[in-house]
Amino acid sequence: MHMSDALVSPTVAAVAGTASLVLLGTAVRKLRPARSGLHTDALHSERIVPLMGVMGAFVFAAQMINFAVPGTGSSGHIVGGILLSAILGPWAALLALSSVLILQCLLFADGGFLALGCNIFNMAVLSCLVAYPLVFRPLMRPDATPGRIFAASVLASVAGLELGALAVTLETEASGITALPIGKFLLFMLPIHLAIGIGEGLATGALLCAVRRYRPELLAGTGPQEQPAKRRFVRTLAAIAVVALLVGGSFSWLASSQPDGLEWSLSRTAGTAEMAPAPDGLHRTAAAIQETTAALPDYGTTTAGLVGCGVLLLAAWGGTQLLRTRRKRA
Repeated sequence: MHMSDALVSPTVAAVAGTASLVLLGTAVRKLRPARSGLHTDALHSERIVPLMGVMGAFVFAAQMINFAVPGTGSSGHIVGGILLSAILGPWAALLALSSVLILQCLLFADGGFLALGCNIFNMAVLSCLVAYPLVFRPLMRPDATPGRIFAASVLASVAGLELGALAVTLETEASGITALPIGKFLLFMLPIHLAIGIGEGLATGALLCAVRRYRPELLAGTGPQEQPAKRRFVRTLAAIAVVALLVGGSFSWLASSQPDGLEWSLSRTAGTAEMAPAPDGLHRTAAAIQETTAALPDYGTTTAGLVGCGVLLLAAWGGTQLLRTRRKRA
């Protein structure tokens, strides 16, 4: 569902970018450790950053695996907002997923640079701050059965994907730089992302059931709240990092080559998935910036998954070291 710059006008990009930036700033403030001086607050703040990093790397790797949607000639991949929110909480999940989207845009040219604010809003904000608290959380409880976990995961994933698909359609219509008829575009966008949302929900439910069984302390707000021992926590981080690297470096080769839901909808609506970019200077500038930063455009190497995961893991390590340095100085 990564929008290209060809779908977005400067005005829509500015509005969505501002909204996303404000919410990201709010997320940063909410994750600052409380000034109460409690040991549990300090411990949580020290552990949330590396956990965000390894979970972000896992979602990045998982997003590289496109699964075919039967009978459509399309494919989809997980967004990961519900999975991240269930483990990190919604605000930390927003930061983690936004980091993935920013990396995909800048390093791999996946999604337009001008459309980055739209993509963060459509995929990260709507799943983490809307679908998770309004759909997933009300359905969950500390003693949730696997059936309830699957039901909550599927319904929340579908809600997040459908809201995102609707937002893409409305942003494209509001931009007014394409000739896409909104009714026809919606007719393809909503059903295909319903199917993709069901697939993501089933995958999310399976992963959360596994976490619930083997590491229940990781579930934000749905499991035990006691902090695990440091050694156990470090082992958990290492295990997630290894799985992310394995998925990014190996299983991504099995991804479907069929167009994703947005590309499929564009081709059915306009006859092509490649829309011509607007000729104005801002679009040209955005394209030039992305061309400069995109060292691996279109994931053009078999090691792209390993590179992306590695960047996110290194960022998490750097953030953890910075946080520890500030705590020592304080």
